[in-house]
Amino acid sequence: MILPSVAVAALFAAQPPAAAPRLELVGEVRKVWDGGRHNAFTDLIRFRDKWYCTFREGDAHVGGDGKLRVLASADGAAWESVALLTEAGIDLRDPKFSVTPDGRLMIVAGGSVYEGKTLKGRQPRVAFSKDGREWTAPKRVLGEGDWLWRVTWHDGKCYGVSYNSAERASPAAKEAAKTGTVEPGPADWKLKLWVSPDGERYELMTHLAVPGHPNETTVRFTPAGEMVALVRREGGNQKGWVGTAKAPYREWAWKELPARVGGPNFVFQPGAPTVAVVRFYDGRVRTALGVLDPAAGTLTEGLVLPSGGDTSYAGQVWHDGQLWVSYYSSHEGKSAIYLARVRVAR
Repeated sequence: MILPSVAVAALFAAQPPAAAPRLELVGEVRKVWDGGRHNAFTDLIRFRDKWYCTFREGDAHVGGDGKLRVLASADGAAWESVALLTEAGIDLRDPKFSVTPDGRLMIVAGGSVYEGKTLKGRQPRVAFSKDGREWTAPKRVLGEGDWLWRVTWHDGKCYGVSYNSAERASPAAKEAAKTGTVEPGPADWKLKLWVSPDGERYELMTHLAVPGHPNETTVRFTPAGEMVALVRREGGNQKGWVGTAKAPYREWAWKELPARVGGPNFVFQPGAPTVAVVRFYDGRVRTALGVLDPAAGTLTEGLVLPSGGDTSYAGQVWHDGQLWVSYYSSHEGKSAIYLARVRVAR
């Protein structure tokens, strides 16, 4: 029997929408470190059957000579400090883990110079370790003023997006702040997509045409090899953007998210929803997990972690069917490092 088009529409309209995945805490959120005066900006990785968590220790959110602490754990419950990376006169910030194709643990971080709380300069750093304990001295990469926020390895190369603090103060950047727009080409506030064969030598691939003062950006790869970028914006309406590109990753399609986000991070897991962890700003500031749909440009909040005040900058690892999340927060007074385990239920 052939139904008329009106009947077909009514039939499909009557079908209930698919239930959104539920994000549920497994057990209690653990505080794993509060040894520094200010503990913040985390990342998490599983390396050689152990957990590693890294973050910045400093006197406050900005300023001073920040140090990069590395913790290790066999079970995610008991943690020990195994390394402390320092550089005289430099505020090392926002460390991010990855594993190189030759099996070394890598950290990419910002290296800032402050006079009081005034930023005087910065340049990215990288460091490497074979065992998580002994690290090479932080090495400068890219150029003065750049911030390479995170790198992701794919098919033997690492990719990352930088933004440049020097461009923030130019007349064109100030005008862009008023309008939330930028000019085509390598103009002020343009994100830059880089590729490297070894994590030390970088080649500029393209500029990403994201308006509204884009900055912190995480790129990941789908199982099919498509690159996805999640971007924080501080100009215009400040809402986050998500972009997708197929190889060679020079042509991008962008969607605006429904919310302003900070510390953007997300991971792909075959057979599971794409879960992002971000800082939300609407109403109460919080660190939360949400389901990200890059094609639709949606981010649906699903689980708020115990958090507030100075918070966010999460690391994520899928392990044994659960999502492990590191983050920092000052909701208990002092900024501290926390670890959560999350189940994705349907």
